[in-house]
Amino acid sequence: MRQCQNKSLSSVFVSRMIGIIMFLIVVVLANILTYYVSSPIYRAGVVFLNENFWLLLLISIILLVGDIFFAFPFPLNLPAPIIRAIGSVFVIAFMLHVFQWVDSVAATSLYSFVWVLSFVIVPIVFIVVLVSGYFEIMRQLFWIPRNEQDSDNPVVHETKSSPREDLVSDAKSWEEIGEEFRLVMYDLMHRFRQEIQKK
Repeated sequence: MRQCQNKSLSSVFVSRMIGIIMFLIVVVLANILTYYVSSPIYRAGVVFLNENFWLLLLISIILLVGDIFFAFPFPLNLPAPIIRAIGSVFVIAFMLHVFQWVDSVAATSLYSFVWVLSFVIVPIVFIVVLVSGYFEIMRQLFWIPRNEQDSDNPVVHETKSSPREDLVSDAKSWEEIGEEFRLVMYDLMHRFRQEIQKK
C-alpha cells in the first residue's frame, strides 16, 4: 500500500512539473513570436500573459502542492482540500483578469458584471472544492479499503497447474532482472577502474 502511494506521489510531482515547464516554454515562445507577428490582438495577448505570469505560476505551484498533499496517506492529506480551495480562488481571480482584458480589447462591459458576480461565486467555489476534497479523503479512507478487503479474499478453486504454468512461475521478475543488470554494470565499472589504475 505504501509503495503505491509513493509511486503515485512521484507520478503526480513529475506530471505537474511537466505542466509547469510546458507553460514556461509557451510563455517564452509567445514572446519570441512577437518579433514575427504584427497582429495587435496577439501582442495585447502576450502583454496580458506577461502581466499575469506570476499569478499563473502561483496558481500552478498551489495546485501542485495540493496534489502532492493529496497523494500522501491519511492524515497527512488533510491540508490538500484547503490548498486546492485556495488555488480555486486564485483561478477565479485570473478569470477576472481575463474578462478585464476582454473588455479592454473588445470594448465590452463584461468585467463589471462578473466582478459583482464574483462575490457570490468565490465563496461557493471555495466551499464546493473544500467539501468535495474532504469527501474524497473520507471515501478513500472508509469505502476503498473495504472494497480492497473484499477483493483480497477471493474464492480459491483448486486447479491442476500445467508444466507450462510451472515454467512461467519459475521465471525471474523484472526487479530481479534489474538487480542482476545493476550488479553486472557494477562489476564492469569496477574492473575497468582497476585496469586504469594498473596502467
